Amino acid sequence: MPYRRSLVLKDRAEGEQRVTFLELFFDLVFVLVITQLSQLLLTDLTPKGAAEMLFLLVAIWVAWVYTTWWTNTFDTDAVPVRLVVLVMMLAGVMMALAIPQAWGDRALLFALAYVGLHIVRNAFSVVAATRSDADHILHIGYLRLFIWSAFTGALWIAGAIAGGSVLVSMWIAALLLEVTSAYVGYWVPGLGRQQLGDWDIDPGHFAERFQLFIIIVLGESIVITGATAAALELTAARLTAVVVAVAMAATLWWLYFNAVAARSSQDLGAASDDQARLARDAYSYTHILLVLGIMLVAIGNELVIAHPFEALGRAELIVVVTGPVLYLSGHVAFARIMTGRVRWSNMSGAVLILGVGVTAAAAGVSGLWTQTIILAILVSFAAQEIVWTRQNPTSQQEDSDPIRQLDPLEPTEQPKRRTGEADDKPNT
Repeated sequence: MPYRRSLVLKDRAEGEQRVTFLELFFDLVFVLVITQLSQLLLTDLTPKGAAEMLFLLVAIWVAWVYTTWWTNTFDTDAVPVRLVVLVMMLAGVMMALAIPQAWGDRALLFALAYVGLHIVRNAFSVVAATRSDADHILHIGYLRLFIWSAFTGALWIAGAIAGGSVLVSMWIAALLLEVTSAYVGYWVPGLGRQQLGDWDIDPGHFAERFQLFIIIVLGESIVITGATAAALELTAARLTAVVVAVAMAATLWWLYFNAVAARSSQDLGAASDDQARLARDAYSYTHILLVLGIMLVAIGNELVIAHPFEALGRAELIVVVTGPVLYLSGHVAFARIMTGRVRWSNMSGAVLILGVGVTAAAAGVSGLWTQTIILAILVSFAAQEIVWTRQNPTSQQEDSDPIRQLDPLEPTEQPKRRTGEADDKPNT
């Protein structure tokens, strides 16, 4: 029996929908993924180790983002869609298991799981769009995605089989194609390219997916903190480091969820014709900076908890400083794309934290003191936002811009980018 639209595709006429329990269940796989990536970096705190971890993170982020776009269109209450999600979940577990040896003995397992996730999802999309009453544009769009995933998938698998330098070259080529494909519209000879306006998204659901993923990564940082401390002697210094680590996670949560997340979701919903571009650039591409920042903060916490009163080595100090800097930089990039403005307060915070790192390296400051000073900087900016929003309630009501309201350091004379303003970037 042919699939009907109501069985596999979401009905936009029903309005915005919330994230389903199945989507949250799928995301839980990435707790294991993030843990594995963190341990991979901890075992090799070198430029090579960092590059290998970063590459795998980007690949897994690509898989998650494409799945998020997919579940924004397909109804996860439909049995066929649920089965596909569960298969992708299994593929995610296989990728996580392969991570410790993804550049060695388990390269093929990682490649097969990664490619399988994309192929299963995109093949189902093509068949479902063909057999339902989906329009021709949607069907051709998923056909393009399937062709691209088949081509890059061949590179992933061939590289894993070849091993060595060939693996590195082919995997880099495959990932670059996947990351940049949206900007060339998934062009396929004979099928043309996808136009940005062809993607119809549910903005509330889309933003909520990314917000919940941030929660998952923050939760994983708490797990790392607790597991690290529980395995060691609980001295006063170590317990203090745990308090600082938990406070750090809470502050990162506050900086994102106090107002920015909700108001940015509203801004995305009000963007009209600009929704797809903002979803692609502000969420799909930019949020990885927030995720990576939280991951590095968690790793830094683990390093400090293990040796709270010892001076950090150069590699360890880079991790401790880079985490919050990347997190604040992610906020800057997010605001720049969403509003056309720069969050000067977050930029100044990132500069201050870099200064703390330089001072700690020169003076041999202990890890605990370094973390505490960084925490104080982050808390001061969180407090600044709370105070400013309370003192300017009228401004919050009159201006729907989520970032402008929260940045007292932003010059008021900067012009505001209109939500529906034309975009001269390449379409996806």
